[in-house]
Amino acid sequence: SVLIDMSSISPLASREISVELARKGIDMLDAPVSGGEPKAIEGTIAVMVGGKKEVFDAHYDIMMAMAGSVVYVGEIGAGNTAKLCNQIVVALNIAAVSEAMVLARKADVSPERVYQAIRGGLAGSTVMDTKAPMMMERNFDAGFRIDLHIKDMDNVMETSHKVGAPLPLAAQVVEIMQAIKQDGCGVEDHSSIVKFYEKIANVEVRK
Repeated sequence: SVLIDMSSISPLASREISVELARKGIDMLDAPVSGGEPKAIEGTIAVMVGGKKEVFDAHYDIMMAMAGSVVYVGEIGAGNTAKLCNQIVVALNIAAVSEAMVLARKADVSPERVYQAIRGGLAGSTVMDTKAPMMMERNFDAGFRIDLHIKDMDNVMETSHKVGAPLPLAAQVVEIMQAIKQDGCGVEDHSSIVKFYEKIANVEVRK
């Protein structure tokens, strides 16, 4: 028997669960996903997988049936480690895009034109192309909720402390998310991080 766990949990928890399952003769893959609700609906999510390579190979086609990419990362827990790395990059990208859009607006330059000017250069990213338009359109319907990103970032910080990897920028963006949550935005899309910057700059990002 094989358990494919596609939840996003601590890699340390994945290893503990795997040990218990092994005692019952059950193999485990930790296979968290990225892409949010839109890509889940499209069947184009990215799956990052940890566990025995032979178990991964035997179940690759099953996971590909719901995904755009399925990548083997390493032993058990490696999938969730990759997911935590993903969540750091996404969170910091959204914060950086938020700062850029607020700076443009505060300087009386069109955020839309700034976005179009920089998206084709090195600053361009999937995060920018997905989240900057949402910020400017004031569309904070959740593709991935602030509440859930906080949960993932809490796992980031727990894991970083246990393995001895200081993450000062990740720690700061967690506090930004917590501030937004206290303003009642916990169920909104994580692009609402921009509201933190808007509040302290006394400005609103629009096209």
